[in-house]
Amino acid sequence: MLDETGEFADRQQPEHVWFLAGTYGGRVERRCSVPLGRPIFFPVFNTQRPALFSTRPAVMDVAEATAFLNGTVLPLHEYTSPPFRMGLVRRVAWGLWSGLAPLAQGQYVLEIKASTGDGFWVDTTYHLDVPPF
Repeated sequence: MLDETGEFADRQQPEHVWFLAGTYGGRVERRCSVPLGRPIFFPVFNTQRPALFSTRPAVMDVAEATAFLNGTVLPLHEYTSPPFRMGLVRRVAWGLWSGLAPLAQGQYVLEIKASTGDGFWVDTTYHLDVPPF
């Protein structure tokens, strides 16, 4: 999430899906290569919080949430996690996410824009390259 350029996008990726990182808000532009044949999963908005006294997630007041691949609108899906551990703390997450089937070789632009009613916003652009191998 702290990677401003996409330089570290390939770190700790599982073999079956390619995750694109979210942000802590604001404008970010990243460039990265995605392996051919790998589906992509990414957050548009997401939160997590300690589940010390409740397993209800912190749901954001979404005013706008969109994702586009080369100008085509992508569907968004709402997910709530079961409680999970991060270190010693039990947590719960909520978010609006989207995904892509494996992309053909080529260049793509993924644009993510979202905002809340209280002024928090994200504006992320990914320049994706899918090489032949």
